[in-house]
Amino acid sequence: MELRQLRAFVAVASAGSVTGAASLLELSPATVSEHVRSLESSLGVVLFERKPTGMALAERGRLLLPEARRLLDQAESIRRLVSDERTRFTVGALETLVATRLPAVVARLGDRRPDVDLSVRSLMRQPLLRAVADGSLDAGLLLDTGTTLGTLGFDGGDLSFVDIETVRLHLVARPGYDGDALLVTPDGCSFRMAADRLLGTGGRRLEFDSVSTIRSWVAQGLGVALLPDFAVGGDLADGTLVAQPLAERAELALRVVWRTDREDDLREVLYAMAA
Repeated sequence: MELRQLRAFVAVASAGSVTGAASLLELSPATVSEHVRSLESSLGVVLFERKPTGMALAERGRLLLPEARRLLDQAESIRRLVSDERTRFTVGALETLVATRLPAVVARLGDRRPDVDLSVRSLMRQPLLRAVADGSLDAGLLLDTGTTLGTLGFDGGDLSFVDIETVRLHLVARPGYDGDALLVTPDGCSFRMAADRLLGTGGRRLEFDSVSTIRSWVAQGLGVALLPDFAVGGDLADGTLVAQPLAERAELALRVVWRTDREDDLREVLYAMAA
């Protein structure tokens, strides 16, 4: 076995296809395919089921995956140790959480581990989850509900998580607004999923890409919206916006997600995110 073969194997397992793995590794699909075939040949087993829709892990591939990830992580730790390179972690989050929650995480980690550099990437949920699963992100911060990852209505995969905060949602409008337009974020966004669950999917809707744009339109009397407390708390306090009644209390859980086999390496980052 060679590390490059294991990297190709893990990338294909994460992406579900040779083409997707090639993009992750910045290699040609032919090179990735050759690495996987060489690994299968050296082990004498079939690691993937080749299907028209992509590559699915075979039984032996499922056994190998967690061990391959551990070996690659150990190799990276050794490289950093002998090269005196600073430890680097990369955390991903939804754009609104990058702006409102991650600054405190970066500050706490800096206090606990000044020798660690933390990079931050802004991603939508599904790319974020894929990046955590394939190792290109060390941990992620997202919004969800329920007792299992993905209860809000998405595929959470096989990741560990912990809830670190409750985010209250408010149905807000400008005082005196009596229209029927509901302003929403795109399909797949946590706030959109929460709005669909609480308010249904009918009626007149206007869709925008960002929470800040929606808040601005609501403040100008152009609709109502279900928005998080961290975006509209000040507006509710000073009367710029008012909360409309809801049939039930609206909340989401702020969750940190990570790969279980990376937990020991990520302990300081997880402590900083959960503090």
